[in-house]
Amino acid sequence: MATITRKFSSQQFGGTPYGNKTSHHFVLETNAAGALVNSDSTAAIGATDKVRLGLLPQGFRLDDALAIISDAFTATITGDLGFEYVDGVDDVTVPQDADYFFADLNAAATGRTRMTLANKPVTLPKDAYLIWTNQVAAHASVGRADFYIDGEDRGPL
Repeated sequence: MATITRKFSSQQFGGTPYGNKTSHHFVLETNAAGALVNSDSTAAIGATDKVRLGLLPQGFRLDDALAIISDAFTATITGDLGFEYVDGVDDVTVPQDADYFFADLNAAATGRTRMTLANKPVTLPKDAYLIWTNQVAAHASVGRADFYIDGEDRGPL
């Protein structure tokens, strides 16, 4: 009988023996005019607009996501949630993915949704923006979605 060992890395970032599991929190919130709250624009988020929600750090392994829509957006609003690299240059081993976490997420109804796509976990080779790509219609009302991106902070590669 053979004993086969998979090659593995004991890479651990930080000094904690219990690991580096992390949940990064991001908010998509619009005002009565449909504009992103606390942003660089006063215009309503339009169909196909991209919204940078925050930064996912280099070395962060993307494991799962949770969307909590506590205040529904304008009727028919859906969107994709994914990532784009800060430097704008794609990576061959971990390509940018506009809908890595959610594709056509219904944001016009309240509720909780776990990551809907069965993508394998990847570790970001460089800093990336979490991107909401708005679909179908322009925002025209107050709404709020909280996104929790779960993974492991593994530190710079």
